[in-house]
Amino acid sequence: MFSKTNSCAVVGLDCEKIEVEIDVGHGLGGLIMVGLPDAAVQESKERVRSALKNSGASFPSTTTVINLAPADIRKEGPAYDLPIAIGLLKSSGQIHNDLQDSLFMGELALDGALRHTNGILPVTIFARREKFKRIYLPRINASEANLVEGIEIIPVDNLKQLINHLRGVEEIKPVDPQDFSELSKREDFDIDMAHIKGQEHVKRALEIAASGGHNILMSGPPGTGKTLLARTMPTILPRMSKEEALEVTKIYSIAGILPSNKPFVTARPFRSPHHSASAASLVGGGKFPRPGEISLAHRGVLFLDELPEFPRTTLENLRQPLEDGTVTISRAQGTLTFPSKFSLVASMNPCPCGYLSDPEKECTCAPTQIIKYQKRISGPLLDRIDLHIEVPRINFEKLSAEKLAEPSEKIRERVEKAKDIQNRRFKDKKITSNSEMNSEQVREYCRIDDQTLNLLKNAISQFQLSARAYYRVLKLSRTIADLNNDDKIGMSYVAEALQYRPRTDT
Repeated sequence: MFSKTNSCAVVGLDCEKIEVEIDVGHGLGGLIMVGLPDAAVQESKERVRSALKNSGASFPSTTTVINLAPADIRKEGPAYDLPIAIGLLKSSGQIHNDLQDSLFMGELALDGALRHTNGILPVTIFARREKFKRIYLPRINASEANLVEGIEIIPVDNLKQLINHLRGVEEIKPVDPQDFSELSKREDFDIDMAHIKGQEHVKRALEIAASGGHNILMSGPPGTGKTLLARTMPTILPRMSKEEALEVTKIYSIAGILPSNKPFVTARPFRSPHHSASAASLVGGGKFPRPGEISLAHRGVLFLDELPEFPRTTLENLRQPLEDGTVTISRAQGTLTFPSKFSLVASMNPCPCGYLSDPEKECTCAPTQIIKYQKRISGPLLDRIDLHIEVPRINFEKLSAEKLAEPSEKIRERVEKAKDIQNRRFKDKKITSNSEMNSEQVREYCRIDDQTLNLLKNAISQFQLSARAYYRVLKLSRTIADLNNDDKIGMSYVAEALQYRPRTDT
């Protein structure tokens, strides 16, 4: 007897429909599985066999062929256990339901229990888009899936429970959709801008970066607070919209790092890879490509501490994502594109010993050491960073002052107001922040008067700014104007933006 059950394969961040076709024939030929299954899928035969036996059902003893169609897509992972089990039950006549409007995903334990499965959120979004009425999945994944409206989420504890549900013996009630507004309130930060003494100009630069999604590089002696300042960046970032949160949660779900007790990412990501990280771990990769750190930082912050300590070849991989907001990974099996719209926050010492710019402690590095150290970061990469800021030593009076600085919540209020202006500005565009504007949009939204244009012309000549730097200065000026709730980009805004350029550009 022939049956067909619907499932899904996660390919990058997208999904492909997989039809689990099962034909139970006659004779004692055993079980054959075709359709490019990997080792984990091949092993599902034994998991399903034990799960059916321990759930009070029988495994077909005659010749059985399982085809995972289409056959040209590589199938990986244990998520096909449940659709295979249901297909075997249907083709062997143990259940008789019409399941063409349902989709099944889940890994089975030997006793029939359903285990946590990666990639459930993109699968649920796909199921709704393809007009499926319901999706059956492990109960532990239900809170992740029910963020998607317009489809029934049926949470299953074990195979026996599902069999009874399909036979009409025991109904499994679908879960109710969650309220995103309640979920988005669950933000708890351990640090706050209020506890960082001094460095007001650095906080100002971080506020600008947070408002427009810009990249920032902090340079200064050891112990001046560069790392702490970077780690407070998430506390002033604007809260994510539901669409942004769904994007980030999809990435984390596919990567398999979504906590079961917190199935929805509501706080903007903060990723801080060590400088020993490989290029593949940073941009993503593998035989079946998975998102890397830059995609895990999507809509959030990628913090690279001690930037020159990263291998230069690794850093050069950031150039395309910083420009395009995506990273493309090519393999023999195909090409996948992952989103990577993040704010780069980097820190570095000015020299190997760290005290080149310190007025109180003398630098012990030779000039050739300093040049070699600073050349580890290429000019094209530095050109893609909007704000270059010096972080000096804090004097004792500020360090010992008992008065707290401005809290993160007040800074975030200003950032969110600027972000609201950008949301209205780009309402009908495919971008969400000033840093994402292309050259045509810069000409439309970053108009300046003749006097300001002359200032910018002189700056380009004096500082030898590149064409890219010119557009980045205008984008940064637009963000500074938004923070001041000003429609026009005045000379003072452009002048402040120019202050954040490095002394030399290549």
